[in-house]
Amino acid sequence: MIKFFKSVVEEMKLVTWPSAKQNRHDTGTVIVTSILFATYLGLLDLLFSSLTQIVM
Repeated sequence: MIKFFKSVVEEMKLVTWPSAKQNRHDTGTVIVTSILFATYLGLLDLLFSSLTQIVM
């Protein structure tokens, strides 16, 4: 078990962590993409619910 944790610590030293600027950029991308998809799906839901009200 100790060998495993030593191995994990060694691997974590090799990780290249993103900068704060890159994190902000990536977070902004995720937020904007989420809003766009939510809007798109909301409009589709509105369209299909309107269509089902007309048909029924």
